[in-house]
Amino acid sequence: MAEPLTNWAGNITYSAEELQRPHSLDALRSLVARSASVRVLGSGHSFNELADPGVGGVLLSLTALPPSVEVDAAARTVRVAGGVRYAELARAVHGRGFALPNMASLPHISVAGSVATGTHGSGNTNGSLASSVREVELVLADGSPLTIGRGDARFEGAVTSLGALGVVTALTLDLEPGFEVAQHVFGELPLAGLDFEVVSSSAYSVSLFTDWRRSGFVQAWVKRRTDVPWDGFPWADPAAEAMHPVPGMPAVNCTQQFGVPGPWHERLPHFRPEFTPSSGSELQSEYLLPRPYAVDALRALDSIRGTVAPVLQICEVRTVAADGQWLSPAYGRDTVALHFTWVEDTAAVLPVVRRVEAALAPFDPRPHWGKVFTVEAPVLRERYPRMGDFRALAEELDPTGTFRNSFVSAVLG
Repeated sequence: MAEPLTNWAGNITYSAEELQRPHSLDALRSLVARSASVRVLGSGHSFNELADPGVGGVLLSLTALPPSVEVDAAARTVRVAGGVRYAELARAVHGRGFALPNMASLPHISVAGSVATGTHGSGNTNGSLASSVREVELVLADGSPLTIGRGDARFEGAVTSLGALGVVTALTLDLEPGFEVAQHVFGELPLAGLDFEVVSSSAYSVSLFTDWRRSGFVQAWVKRRTDVPWDGFPWADPAAEAMHPVPGMPAVNCTQQFGVPGPWHERLPHFRPEFTPSSGSELQSEYLLPRPYAVDALRALDSIRGTVAPVLQICEVRTVAADGQWLSPAYGRDTVALHFTWVEDTAAVLPVVRRVEAALAPFDPRPHWGKVFTVEAPVLRERYPRMGDFRALAEELDPTGTFRNSFVSAVLG
């Protein structure tokens, strides 16, 4: 009997009996056209049932398709196949002298899956990863191709789409000239008196980490572009040794620290692609809320840290610039993102997740689509002003509901 299919964390077992890996676009289109229910599995880094096609459905992987990465130097764009991961894309782009504006903490995740769920890096002026997308290539439920680009009225619904419109076979992304980044890690930073806006804007990308065993932060990861003047980070002392965000994990897994300059793709992620991302045994949640609420939200979490800390490995605080993607958690507002890496114990974690959601409820939080959350679907719909437009787009492009599973159907209503 075949081993059950699970996500990366192992907390979700998919109902599909096997993972389909077509080797050509024609084979993909034929498979989709004859299937009643299809969901695409990216890198398997979602911690909920977003990718589960349901009993009898097809779970589809794009990893056997040609992993094409086509840089257009004149247009400053790159066209990347749907199954390619960020580490592979970044190396190819860097080799041509270009860069992506930002990357997530993990370079192991797929490009198409990341933008479909609103994944992001950090930086007050850096949008989500979807912000770089300028064109989406889809295979629809009947197997036909469709390309939607900027300027199309449907575009802002087609990028962060939860896989509800079709199979994303390729994306075209904007590029910029290559740049170097120096990464500095600092120690304890108190919450009392924190000027969050000043601290978070002190470099190109700033991440603050806390274990909530005390008030304040235990680490600050500061990534500065070497072509931009930098005034330093006067609020905390530099770390004396290389650090990993998760206590007890080896720092060798992490990207170069101590301010050593290096290519953008070797510094913007926290973790090196050749090592297991993060701790490897965990659950994750994340909530994104308007940045002006940052300090109030942190104080609300501080008030329940006695509940949070026992099941927490680490909490990361980042920022994301507003974007226009209808289902992006950063839609229409500059955002602070509160990320929780939990222990690998669903029964112990879920009650704490509910407590966190209750504490953050006054601040209009939107959960990351690929993480563990318990916010009910009607509440989610209220937090996305363009949800009705997205529902209409899904009905237009997928009238048979081929790409809807129970997760997507609950969200759309």
